Amino acid sequence: MNSFFNLERAAEFDTQLTDVIQRLQQSTVQLQSGRGSMGSGVIWNADGLILTNAHVVRGRAIIALIGNRQLEARVIRKDESLDLAALVVNARNLPEATIAPSLNLRVGEMVIAVGNPAGLHNAVNLGIIHTVAPPQSASPWIQADVRLAPGYSGGPLATLAGQVLGINSMIVDGRAFAISTEAIDRFLASQSEQPRLGAMLQPVVLAQGRKPIRGWVITDLTPNSPAAGQLLIGDVVLGINDRPFLQHRDLADWLKLAKPGDQWQVTVLRGDRQLQRNLILDRKTEGREAA
Repeated sequence: MNSFFNLERAAEFDTQLTDVIQRLQQSTVQLQSGRGSMGSGVIWNADGLILTNAHVVRGRAIIALIGNRQLEARVIRKDESLDLAALVVNARNLPEATIAPSLNLRVGEMVIAVGNPAGLHNAVNLGIIHTVAPPQSASPWIQADVRLAPGYSGGPLATLAGQVLGINSMIVDGRAFAISTEAIDRFLASQSEQPRLGAMLQPVVLAQGRKPIRGWVITDLTPNSPAAGQLLIGDVVLGINDRPFLQHRDLADWLKLAKPGDQWQVTVLRGDRQLQRNLILDRKTEGREAA
């Protein structure tokens, strides 16, 4: 009887692991750049932000999704010292990865790596965590005993629950070295010429009908900013460019994809009226504003 239940649990684990791997494969892209240079990337945002290694990107880049759909990618930031590159593609509703901090990782914890070695699309390998850099360390590496090969570079290192902890970058002494999500967050936050709205914002969830609506209430405005000319304190921002917020982090992600000079159509709730306001993003300056 015990053997039967153990086999049943093993079969259940196999099914769950297969489902997790399929989700990771959906959010992993094959990247071709330069003269036959192949690698991998992770869909960081559903509206077209792709993260990969800097050493994978050499000139014009083409990404291939599951199903061999191909898109041309534009590099928006590259840091050779961190071996990170951020790309954007003109697409929406992509299967974005679930991102998680690496701070709670434990040595010996099992992890999954996905990549595109030797032209194979979305190969998978399992291993365990070997060591993790301490918080705020100058070294952003997660080391894992995972067997990787060229082509895994830029792909995700994830938990058994499918949460991406880092991006695989290199192999040293048989161990995989991945760049932690904390280092990636710092890389994205340091993007030059970050755009801004010029508003202090607080997340809210409105109960309208059966479906809750996510939004951002404006608590303060920066003088002479894009938002100051069009929005009011107390307005609730419901969406940007006809896109509602599926999750609150969407606003920060869309700002990462934008650049100064972009025009945004902002949907706001003012009292009981829903309005559209057009504004042009400018450069973010030092200060307390959240967006």
